[in-house]
Amino acid sequence: MDRSDLELVLAIRQLGSLSAAAKSLHLAAPVVTKRLAALEAGLQLKLFVRTTRRVSATADGDVFCQHAEKLLQGFQAAEAELRERLSEPTGLIRLAATFGFGRLWLGPALAEFQARHPRLQIQLQLTEQLPDLSHEGFDGAIWLWHLTGPRTSEWVSRRLARNQRILVAAPAYLQRHGHPASPEELVQHACLVVRENDDAQNQRHDHWSLQAQQGRNKAIQRIQVQGPLCSNSGELVRDWCLAGHGIMLRSLWDIAPQLANGQLQRVLPLYAMPDADIHWLMPWQARTPRRIRLLVDFLHDRFRSEPWLPASAH
Repeated sequence: MDRSDLELVLAIRQLGSLSAAAKSLHLAAPVVTKRLAALEAGLQLKLFVRTTRRVSATADGDVFCQHAEKLLQGFQAAEAELRERLSEPTGLIRLAATFGFGRLWLGPALAEFQARHPRLQIQLQLTEQLPDLSHEGFDGAIWLWHLTGPRTSEWVSRRLARNQRILVAAPAYLQRHGHPASPEELVQHACLVVRENDDAQNQRHDHWSLQAQQGRNKAIQRIQVQGPLCSNSGELVRDWCLAGHGIMLRSLWDIAPQLANGQLQRVLPLYAMPDADIHWLMPWQARTPRRIRLLVDFLHDRFRSEPWLPASAH
C-alpha cells in the first residue's frame, strides 16, 4: 500500500464511481478496478459496495478512509515544511506589543530580523490592550505577563525572557523621606502609579503585588498605594520618579540604565512583583508557519540573556 492507494480510495468514496475516480486521477478505468481489487485482497476487507448506480463505502471502508485522510494530511504537511526549509521565508507578520518594551527593545530586534530575511514584511502595533489576536488577524504578541483564565488552552505561550518589576526612587526622594523598611510602609510614601491598562488581568495598578525574593515565605503581599501623581504614560511616571517625586514600580528592562548610573536606587530590594516575564503569545494552530517559528526563536535568543542588565549581572 502506498500514497497513491490512499488517494485512489478517497477519490472513489468522494465521487461514488470508479470511472469518475479514474478520470479525476488521470487513470484508465480498468486500472482503477484492478488496483482496488488488489488492495481489498491484500487487506482481506471489502472497502466498497458496488451497485448499478453508485459505489458506496462499507463500514470498514469508512474507517480506512478516515485513516487515509490523516495520513495524506501528514504527507502534505511534511512536504510543505521541507519546501519551506529550502526557500527564503516570505509573507507578512503582524504583531502586537506593549508601548514601552515594543519601542525600546522589540522594535530594534524586529528591524534586525527583517534585514536577515528581506522578503518578509513586519507590522508592529503598539498597544496597552491585548487584542483578540485571531479575530483581528495578528500572528502573535510580545506581552509582559502570562495569560490566565478559562481560554488559556486556546493559546500558545513561550517565555522569551525573565523580568522583574521592582521598586525604585531617586536618591533625592529617599534622602528627604527615608527608605521604607517593609511593604506595609509604602502607604506612608508618595507612590507614582502608572494606569496604562487597569482592566488587564483584573489588576488595578494602585494595588502593588510584591513577593519576597529570598527566604521561605513566598506569600504575595498586596499593598494599596497612593500618591499625588499618576498617569497613563509610563515614560512620564519614570520622569517624575527621576525628578524625586516618589516611589515607582517599574520593569527592570525599562530602568536598568538609570539604576546602573545611580539616577535611581532600589527600594525594598528583597521584593519584586511576580510574573512580569516577557512572553510570546499566539492563538493555537495545528501548524505554525516557518516564518513565525524563525521569529520566535530569534526573539528568544535575543532576549533570554536579558540584554538590559549590566554586563556584570550576567
